[in-house]
Amino acid sequence: MQQKIYPAEEHKLSLDQIDREALYVMEKLRAAGYIAYLVGGSVRDLLLGKKPKDFDISTSAEPEEIKQLFRNCILIGRRFRLAHIRFGKKVIEVATFRSGDIESADLVIRDNVWGSEEEDVMRRDFTINGLYYEPASQTIIDYVGGYPDTQRKYLRTIGQPFLRFKQDPVRMIRLLKFQARFGLEVDSDARIALLECRHEILKSSSPRILEELLRMLESGSAGSFVHLMTEHGLLQMIVPVLGEFLETEAGKEVYSYLQEVDTTFHEPSTPPIERSILVSCMLWPLFTKRVSAHFEERGHHPHLGEIYQEAQTLIDDIFGVFLHIPRRLKMEVGSILTSQYRLTPLEKRRSPRLRVPHDPDFPLALKFLQLRAALEPGLQLIWEEWSQAITSPLPVRSQRSRRRRRRRKS
Repeated sequence: MQQKIYPAEEHKLSLDQIDREALYVMEKLRAAGYIAYLVGGSVRDLLLGKKPKDFDISTSAEPEEIKQLFRNCILIGRRFRLAHIRFGKKVIEVATFRSGDIESADLVIRDNVWGSEEEDVMRRDFTINGLYYEPASQTIIDYVGGYPDTQRKYLRTIGQPFLRFKQDPVRMIRLLKFQARFGLEVDSDARIALLECRHEILKSSSPRILEELLRMLESGSAGSFVHLMTEHGLLQMIVPVLGEFLETEAGKEVYSYLQEVDTTFHEPSTPPIERSILVSCMLWPLFTKRVSAHFEERGHHPHLGEIYQEAQTLIDDIFGVFLHIPRRLKMEVGSILTSQYRLTPLEKRRSPRLRVPHDPDFPLALKFLQLRAALEPGLQLIWEEWSQAITSPLPVRSQRSRRRRRRRKS
């Protein structure tokens, strides 16, 4: 497709919307004789009226040349060589223009063949991600028709979707991710190709898929994303036990938790919610069902050790087949799920005192109880009592069991 340039008067983006360090990096690359553009997600987000999380740059400079220009640069990746330029905790990601065969159905194992800016665009996934922003002229450069697609909120692949999904199956997850985040209309060919190629997802790197899933749980569009993943059969391929549960009537409770997270915990004043709590939202309804089924048959209430073992078994059943969650995340999720039976036990407590356990993950469990209380108002008082207990140096007597003592007669 022929290059088309959109001036600032048309696209309405301004330099004030772009990260200062990203502008500095592009200016320094250009001063050294290289081409440098803002690319991908940040351009897309700005055009769709969203605030970008990252400002990535594409350049004609090769990774070693980038490193020579910036002392605060480190090179990462083997499959996809990148330069990370650090400004304190902030990282500006810089990638060299690449080339690739978009007509091949072969799985892309490595992607480190340098190319031109046009070749680099053509190997990207979707047209809305194939736009360059040139800060010196404040223009948008479009080789693939991405700009009009952003205006009509239309999502289509660059090249044949069937081939592009075989090259990199994670693109199917990204398609549903963008549909969930932006409410885009999906190209019919891309939707058909996704259904035909969904089994290809198991050829992808499991850590890469896990990271995409976790990021979407954090995005504020978790509910709609998980629904789309289940509707198109991708979740059933990746985590069969959970995917099958979401297709049942009981699985609808998961969406209630995700919806609560999306609405309540993504307000501007709310700090980010921990990944372990987000994963617990996905597992809690199935976990309670399993606990009831396994232990009611035995005719006794389980102790916390048995419940913890059941939590670990569930996590392994869900994530141990294809995805392997990090050990620390697994421990936190297990602790959150188990601690709910300490906070809201199956048996009524006789002891009037709430004793906070010496568990570093207990505040996470309490935060998850707060989420449960938003859906079950009857748990609100319990959450308040435990919140008081965790901030008090002394054991707190439960208000529900507090009784007035009679004075002894002298």
